[in-house]
Amino acid sequence: MASHSDTLVVFFGATAGANGGKLGSDERELILLVWQIVDLHENKVGQLQRTLVQPDSADLSEQCKEETGLTAEELCKAEPLESVLQQFHQSVSAELKSLGRSSYTLCVDGPLLIRQVLHPEASKKNLVLPECFYTFVDLKKEFHKCCPNAGPVNDLTLTSMLDYVCIPAAVEQEAGLREVKNTVLLILHLLVEPYNHKFSTFETVNYKFESGACSKTEAVDSETVIRARGLPWQSSDQDIARFFKGLNIAKGGVALCLNAQGRRNGEALVRFINSEHRDMALDRHKHHMGNRYIEVYKATGEEFLKIAGGTSNEVAQFLSKENQVIIRMRGLPFTATPQDVLGFLGPDCPVTDGMEGLLFVKYPDGRPTGDAFVLFACEEYAQNALKKHKQILGKRYIELFRSTAAEVQQVLNRYMSTPLISTLPPPPPMVSMPVLATPPFITTGSTRDCIRLRGLPYIAAIEDILEFMGEHTIDIRPHGVHMVFNQQGRPSGDAFIQMKSADRAFMVAQKCHKKMMKDRYVEVFQCSTEEMSFVLMGGTLNRSGLSPPPCKLPCLSPPTYAAFSATPAMLPAEAALYQPPLLATPRTPQAPAHNPAPALAYYSPQLYMNMNMSYTTYYPSPPVSPSTVSYFAAPPGSVAAAVAAQQAPSILPPQPGALVRMQGLPYNAGVKDILSFFQGYQLQADSVLMLYNWSGQRSGEALVTFPSEKAARQAVAECSNLPFSGHPIRLACCE
Repeated sequence: MASHSDTLVVFFGATAGANGGKLGSDERELILLVWQIVDLHENKVGQLQRTLVQPDSADLSEQCKEETGLTAEELCKAEPLESVLQQFHQSVSAELKSLGRSSYTLCVDGPLLIRQVLHPEASKKNLVLPECFYTFVDLKKEFHKCCPNAGPVNDLTLTSMLDYVCIPAAVEQEAGLREVKNTVLLILHLLVEPYNHKFSTFETVNYKFESGACSKTEAVDSETVIRARGLPWQSSDQDIARFFKGLNIAKGGVALCLNAQGRRNGEALVRFINSEHRDMALDRHKHHMGNRYIEVYKATGEEFLKIAGGTSNEVAQFLSKENQVIIRMRGLPFTATPQDVLGFLGPDCPVTDGMEGLLFVKYPDGRPTGDAFVLFACEEYAQNALKKHKQILGKRYIELFRSTAAEVQQVLNRYMSTPLISTLPPPPPMVSMPVLATPPFITTGSTRDCIRLRGLPYIAAIEDILEFMGEHTIDIRPHGVHMVFNQQGRPSGDAFIQMKSADRAFMVAQKCHKKMMKDRYVEVFQCSTEEMSFVLMGGTLNRSGLSPPPCKLPCLSPPTYAAFSATPAMLPAEAALYQPPLLATPRTPQAPAHNPAPALAYYSPQLYMNMNMSYTTYYPSPPVSPSTVSYFAAPPGSVAAAVAAQQAPSILPPQPGALVRMQGLPYNAGVKDILSFFQGYQLQADSVLMLYNWSGQRSGEALVTFPSEKAARQAVAECSNLPFSGHPIRLACCE
């Protein structure tokens, strides 16, 4: 068989969108192909061929129309890409046979047509490209070898290369023909004196992605790594390699990122063979994988090694078997043995090397985590295994997912680096804050006089929480702020705050829910001290009550809840809105004792979780009441005035005027909508208080502060039962 350098096929293409240096950056389809054969031994050229390609969408950009002169009507009559590629292969093969040649290599003006257009489009359309499209000659790089002083490779164009060697450009009106003729002129010029160039350097496109292990000691160039974001959670390394089809990914160069719970977070770090391929990958920013667009950003070698690198000999030996498909099993019984797993998978999906193809994930003390990785020799066996997703082993259903070598490293690194006893950093210097001095203690109870903050910025300190609370900080019990940390001593984004009463906890939850802290909104929920204590000891909150910590802690009973029933002797009925709907009997409010000279106590900026808790990470869900207890709406009538008369003034922010209660609001109504409804009453945004139920959703009610009682009564008289987005609104003054 003749060498690939015997014959070149000059190949040119245009898309329905951007062309030239931006070819393929907008994900548009091919609409034009032009080619011509060049016999390098005889310095002869073949027939110039031009054909149109019918795209799925004939919507042409203005740039495309101007540069190619093509119209949508012409393209509708053309053949689809698959047929055009078959015509190309048949035409070139027939012409080669007449020249006595048997093989050829494509020659293109830069790699974009092959790498950024043809391979990605064929991959999306599930087309199998002929072998000739996996090897090509880059004319710019070949020209740079002959004329190194012509400038950087990336800056070269056909026009600049022709000008440098003093060759007049071909005069041709039709797009595509002009570019191919100029390329042929340049090739023929490089074949003769003074260059006598031999085309011997070929660019290649990888047929498939090769998985493999990566060591933490390996040097990774930061100019070769990108971060892909927005991936479907079920995507595998092969799916990511398919998204970057045409670009060469380094062996084992796809690292799927996991979140704190060990689940994929929709991000991946990808390492390419060089910076040129990395730069082309960045041009695929916001290209699509299915119906989702994927964001592509630069990343560093350190980030890649942190995710994909490993040091375990056991993992290295497990991953040393090449060309294997990796499946992750999750939710295995802790007593499961290799024989149990092999029996679960069955004979239709044999594991590579039997038990040696299994890797159980364990804690440092040898306890199983319920995870395992399995190797399969081919895609068929792996597909058979995935069909057993959520089938039962013992008394548990098992989840099966495609996995990667990098995910194996990441999961093993995470579990094996977890200390048996949490090692936390020393607390920073104490910060003084003027609060009443009381010994720090937590008394458990079912009264919901605490609040939980969820979604805090990880850099948030207690000072930030106190600033977030604003005027409600005076209602915090001394030493009542508790930050929740994970097993590595890092903030989990949660905090618990003990308030002086359940009423004040309720008001804070209503006033501060989804308020912003450092560009993030924070969710605020009311909870009990018993729920708070469970979480601080490592337990979890769920919809059916409390789950005790997994370590050997006392098993406490879940709290009991009693439906609220207003008692006039203790609290006016109108004030029931300020009582949690799921409280035990409310306590009689008492005015705080006045202390003319309060002592200074100190809040430690970090209060850690119990050091004896299990080292597994626990992320509590929002505290909610048992599903058997429903939400009880508060009765209409006067609300805030009665409460303000009997309680400390901090229950509601002290402000002049009169309150009006709104009922029947749409759940998507906001403060601006309410201000528009009361247009002409000179209300400010802080005059409106939206009310929420225990699931954190709006209850359809709001309190509005008017500048005077007269204005409030006038608003009730004029606006009651008026439509609000199609809903009649009920208004009542709070006496």
